[in-house]
Amino acid sequence: MLPTASPPTSEQRILAAVRALPYGQVAGYGAIARRAGLPGRARMVARVLAHNNDPGLPWHRVLRSDGRIAFPAGSPGWEEQIRRLQAEGVQVNNGKVRMPLAEDTLDAAFWAPR
Repeated sequence: MLPTASPPTSEQRILAAVRALPYGQVAGYGAIARRAGLPGRARMVARVLAHNNDPGLPWHRVLRSDGRIAFPAGSPGWEEQIRRLQAEGVQVNNGKVRMPLAEDTLDAAFWAPR
């Protein structure tokens, strides 16, 4: 009998959802939690990202639900997130990004009533 793989942990699901964010697009912590199958766990997403050391993880694409950067204004993290977002063509104004409307997302387009 073949050994069965254990299901992914919550952290692995969150990291997979962050990695799935396309270049130049952003999502809120809550949206990442929902995509990971963890609705209502936005703070868990923030904790996982805060403790992750993978330099290839596109953490900079994750923002507060209102589009604001979660780092304190002017901090090194705030500056780095703005730099990375702008390098991907995302417009950042005073530490804030225009978040996609629900109908702008792939999930909404796929599941929207016809």
